[in-house]
This record gives sequence, C-alpha cells and structure tokens, in this order.
Amino acid sequence: MSRLGKTPINLPGKVEVSVKETTLTVKGGKGTIELVLPQALEATVESDRVILKFHQRKAVNKSFYGLYHSLIRNAITGVSSGFEKKLTLIGVGYRATVTKDTLDLQLGFSHPASVSIPQGLTVSVEKSTQITVAGIDKQLVGQFAADVRSLRPPEPYKGKGVRYVDEYVRKKAGKAAKGK
Repeated sequence: MSRLGKTPINLPGKVEVSVKETTLTVKGGKGTIELVLPQALEATVESDRVILKFHQRKAVNKSFYGLYHSLIRNAITGVSSGFEKKLTLIGVGYRATVTKDTLDLQLGFSHPASVSIPQGLTVSVEKSTQITVAGIDKQLVGQFAADVRSLRPPEPYKGKGVRYVDEYVRKKAGKAAKGK
C-alpha cells in the first residue's frame, strides 16, 4: 500500500473540488481539470481536504493509490498556481518565434522547424532564445517541453542545442591532435 496515498491532500483557499461517481473535478483561478478515477478508488471532500480511499485489495489496483494521489495533488497545484518549464537555445543563429498557435524554431538545419502549440498551453519567447512553456496540466507542459527539446538535444562537445534552463550538459574533451 502506498503511504503517500493515505495522507490527505490539503486544498488552497480558492480551489473547489467536486466528486460525481468516478469523475473528480478541480476548479481554480487558472482553469478546470477533470480526472476519472478507477473503480478501486473513492475520493471524498471534507472541509478543506481531499481524502482517497482504497477498496479492492488486488495487486493491479494497489499501484493506482499513490498515482492518483499525485495526479490529484498536481491538478490542485495546476489550477491554483500553474506549471512552467523554461528552455534555452544555445548556438549561433538559433532562435525562436511564436505565431498564433505555432512555435517556429531556427535550429541550424537547412529548414525551419515548427511545432504546433496544444490548447491549454501558453508559450512565450524572450530575447529570441528563451522559451517559456506554461499551463495548468503538468503532464502537458512537460511533454511539450520535451518535444521541443528533442528537436535538437544538446550535444556533448560544444553544448549546442535546446536545453532546460537548469540542465547541466557535461562536455567531452573531443579529439586530441596527434603530433609526431
């Protein structure tokens, strides 16, 4: 059994949680998120806390206990304060621009790369090399940032590419010149 799943989830001031059968709805200042709970779990809202209860003691269902505790906690955090990932472009001529619902990237290829921005995300570009991805769904924010990074991951010799702001890229020495 998950120890994390047993602990109650505290609700911030302006977040409302409602449960109808197997659907949990979280409403806050930034938006609304709905989660469908498996049949083995039941969520109850008591004053300013959400409590998960586990019913069926099957090995398959046990793994959902801690998972849905984290999913509910992330939904509450998302609608109250949101999530954000920052990427930076490192390389000569690397730049990014946002047009309507598309992120256009110049990453040293012979053609520009463009990525469509999913609904629910806000993408902004500062200084043409800093990309900020923000939204209320943690999984969606992280997946979009990972997709952008995968277009040109940082290479280990010069460090050029797309990387997270707090990411450390360990550089390799490269080829040594052979002298006679």
